[in-house]
Amino acid sequence: MQIRSSVLAAILWCGIAYPSTRANDQIPAPAQSQAIVLRGATIHPVSGPDIADGEIIFANGKITAVGHDLPIPEGARVIEIVGKHVYPGLIAAHSALGLTEIQSVRGNTDSAEVGTINPNARAQVAINADSELLPVARANGILTALAVPRTGDGLISGISTLIHLDGWTWESLTVRADVGLHVFWPDLRIDRSPRYPLSPEDQQKEIDVRLRRLQETFDAARAYRRAVESGTGPRPDVRLAAMLPVLKGEVPVFVHADDIRQIEGSVRWANAERLKMVLVGGQDAWRVTDLLKECDVPVIVSPVNALPLRRWEGYDTAYANPGKLHAAGVRFCIANTGSDFEAAHERNLPYQAAQAAAHGLPRDEALKSVTLYPAQILGVADRLGSLEVGKDATVIVTAGDPLEIMTQVEAAYIDGRPVDLSNRQTRLYEKYRRKYAP
Repeated sequence: MQIRSSVLAAILWCGIAYPSTRANDQIPAPAQSQAIVLRGATIHPVSGPDIADGEIIFANGKITAVGHDLPIPEGARVIEIVGKHVYPGLIAAHSALGLTEIQSVRGNTDSAEVGTINPNARAQVAINADSELLPVARANGILTALAVPRTGDGLISGISTLIHLDGWTWESLTVRADVGLHVFWPDLRIDRSPRYPLSPEDQQKEIDVRLRRLQETFDAARAYRRAVESGTGPRPDVRLAAMLPVLKGEVPVFVHADDIRQIEGSVRWANAERLKMVLVGGQDAWRVTDLLKECDVPVIVSPVNALPLRRWEGYDTAYANPGKLHAAGVRFCIANTGSDFEAAHERNLPYQAAQAAAHGLPRDEALKSVTLYPAQILGVADRLGSLEVGKDATVIVTAGDPLEIMTQVEAAYIDGRPVDLSNRQTRLYEKYRRKYAP
């Protein structure tokens, strides 16, 4: 009886101590049932010139018209937003949103599987639609995010999923279920400090083992594919089966690498394996622009606000990276770090692009780096990233440039649905503003 009482007390304590770590209390917006006209604002299509004092119309979740003096659909709701600005919703191309909540509480962190090789781990089914972090991010204009499975010291972490930041379940949040397979390239740097516990030789052996295991996994997947296609009936293997779309070129492989040796090695490996590759991280990408352009490897620069990799490099090395990629003609977009810790700060995505704009990246390109370019790299440019007829009505209304820290996002629509921009932080702000008011 004493044991049962102790267990019951522990359960009750957990329920009291962490009531707000599991779900937000916001109600997702219903499907669009009435045409909406936003009129009088400056429309920023991103894929074309701005439209001053313009109009944008969307119905049934799709943009139906953009321009001036448009015919108003019968029964449409007309919203006057003179002096405001309309942009496509921002896209976080590398995040842990939906997979983590409070980093120090293991029970609500589901961003990584145990083990080194987990190609079958799918972020989609782990998404927490009630996360408190989703409303915080969308309040600053981030309406779509790539949920990326992580790995501790592993090699293959699983398959990422692109989600909207408003919905009842992971099914309703999903924009694209299987975006890419994520590979974390081994760190090839060797620490020669006498204080390091492993000798340079032993470190190189560990690196060789990890590279060999990665290659063996892809070799096994190719053998599994041949057996499946030949009809010899191989023993089912969920890990190898999950890699088949990658080998067929249907799904790209996202390689996480920063150092120049990692980037060069991974690009050559992807070419040899005939894989569609996307580089994630890429702090040294500016050093190998010729290789990236020749092999048409797009880069998700993640992040821009970062320290240099080397003590002797300039303080602005990471800041200038996107501008140099753009000048060299390398396809790229900008993201946050994608770590569990940074999930709570995903709202700062536009300021990563702003930092790049302050260090050589043209302002228009900076805006595209968090809208149109991530949509292209993630394979959803036919739906998202710009304000064009036929695309999803996933848009934000702002008081100014979304890359400026003082700009307020005043309204947001996901598939034409007006979403709630309140969140835990705004509620706490109102609470204490009233508490300390005169």
